[in-house]
Amino acid sequence: MYDYIKGKIISKNFPKVVIENNNIGYSITCNQRTILALPNKGEDAKIYTKLIHKEDSMYFCGFSKIEDRIIFDILTTVSGIGVKVAMVLLDEFAGSELIGAVISGDYKMISRAKGVGPKLAQKIILELKDKLASNATTLDIIASNTIEENSKISKETIAEVQTILQSLGWSNNEYSNAIKTALNIVSKDDGEELLKETLRILSND
Repeated sequence: MYDYIKGKIISKNFPKVVIENNNIGYSITCNQRTILALPNKGEDAKIYTKLIHKEDSMYFCGFSKIEDRIIFDILTTVSGIGVKVAMVLLDEFAGSELIGAVISGDYKMISRAKGVGPKLAQKIILELKDKLASNATTLDIIASNTIEENSKISKETIAEVQTILQSLGWSNNEYSNAIKTALNIVSKDDGEELLKETLRILSND
């Protein structure tokens, strides 16, 4: 119904953000990560929205990135994952981190989120791993913060290397810069070469 709302931020009081557009104030439910990413009160912002329609209520959930809304929609297809848990997961993890954890089967990482125990984390992996691994949109998301415009390396190769690095215990913060550096060194779309070069850079840090 509404893809996004763009206007002036009137207030940011977790979990609500009020944004004014054409003299209408929209109250939008957001997590802490989204609120922190938004501009200050009085400044213009664009919030991607999801209309939640329940029997006794109707409200917007908001996201600073369209990628987060895509992941939110995917998460809520898992039985037992409602709006609250999906928002908590996207508060705890950046989208690419969460996708990487699911693809690599890292249930311990996912269970760090408040209210998400090991059993639910394993269920998320079971129901979403194949879907995310074969989804071109999520491959774009996982590689979006790493790939260079002129890179010869495909997003699929980068996502594959990120998943392997996570399975080896490296965090997104630890390997992101190393992969970016490796992209400027590796000249062909070869996951093995990219992984080898990234590990060499990480070992020298």
